[in-house]
Amino acid sequence: MNYVGIRYNRLTMYFTLRWFVVESPRPRRVATWTGAPWLAVATVCFGAFLGQFDASVVTLALPAIGQDYGGSPEWVALAYLLTLVALVAPVGRFSDVVGRKIVYLYGFAVFTLASVGCALADGLPSLITFRVVQAIGAAMLQANSVALVAASAPGREHRALGVQAAAQALGLALGPTAGGLLVDAFGWRWVFAVNVPIGLIALVAGHFLLPRTAERSTATPFRPVNTVLLAAATTTALLLLSGVDEPLLLLVAVPAAIGYVLREPLLRKVGLGLFGAFCGYLVLFGPLVLIPFTATGPLWRTGLLLSALPLGFALTATVKWRWSGLFGTALSTVALVTMALGVVDVVTLGVLGLGLGLFIPANNARVLAALPPCDAGSGGGLVNLARGLGTAFGVALPLLLHDHHGPNVPFWVLAGVASVAALRPFGDKRGRPLQPKGRKQ
Repeated sequence: MNYVGIRYNRLTMYFTLRWFVVESPRPRRVATWTGAPWLAVATVCFGAFLGQFDASVVTLALPAIGQDYGGSPEWVALAYLLTLVALVAPVGRFSDVVGRKIVYLYGFAVFTLASVGCALADGLPSLITFRVVQAIGAAMLQANSVALVAASAPGREHRALGVQAAAQALGLALGPTAGGLLVDAFGWRWVFAVNVPIGLIALVAGHFLLPRTAERSTATPFRPVNTVLLAAATTTALLLLSGVDEPLLLLVAVPAAIGYVLREPLLRKVGLGLFGAFCGYLVLFGPLVLIPFTATGPLWRTGLLLSALPLGFALTATVKWRWSGLFGTALSTVALVTMALGVVDVVTLGVLGLGLGLFIPANNARVLAALPPCDAGSGGGLVNLARGLGTAFGVALPLLLHDHHGPNVPFWVLAGVASVAALRPFGDKRGRPLQPKGRKQ
């Protein structure tokens, strides 16, 4: 009896440890069910929603954090962004080698535990430290989200990526309102605590609902030189955008960026698509940051006005059409020109959201379709790198132009960025599915 008990305990420990070192297959009933692809997509949407929700909520908590701790609370946001942008592409490459599902699940674990640390932080230095750890988890999530979504729904990548983009838009839309309510009612610590139950649910759901990595890369999981070059380029660029007045940073940013571009072979295949992603997210975040500085009236009314953009995005994000990318950039350009002429209302913001919802998922689907399945994690990491840089420029550039040239010039520049994105080709050119049909689990 003792032998049986010991044997049972050893087997239990073995299968428990496998959760942490091996990608487990989905239960057979789940894997063979016709709705299994959309269960996997819904699971990834937890992470997509959480990432955008957290980013938009934390910005509203910064004044309260500054009142409690003093110092420079903007580093709570900046440290997170610097870490995320520097790591998301290298983590994507690492995931192609060791497995995207297991890295994604570890990402939820790290993000959730770091959220607990942020909620319990006893000072600004510890809060910033936990935000860096949180960004590491977010990089593990974001680097794999695009690849997991596309692999879960082979042949329906565009629609699946559209659903994910809609979840991101929903998180972006709800973040400001929910963040304001949380901070006013319970304090800024609940901005981080609210991540914990969502993260735990997504961690369990991911274990049972996400498919294993079908094809893995045989390349070296880490390229130290590329990682250092990317970290140097993105960190110095974001510091310059944040207002650090140090010309030497530019001397580091430019050579490091050129070196990374020359050494990263995937950029030769999908460089135009990544440029399109950068432009799309720059145009998406620009008005969200700019309009609060130009709008008049109560803050809640401005929040409702801004919600029209991500809600419009969510409406068209799942639309699949051969020319959706080209039509979307044209629609976005028209909306931004209208805003530059002084008409900033729910209609123009909604039209801008509709246009970006047509363009961004279509562009991301083309990027993944141009890469072999074994490089899907790397491609997803690069897409999210472009998204992070586009977000950073979308926050900094419009405000810089607003301060020096008034409220209309930023919208003209954003319209120009949208029209430049329209110059790249948009035909329905697709590669093979990212998930071979023979392996469903």
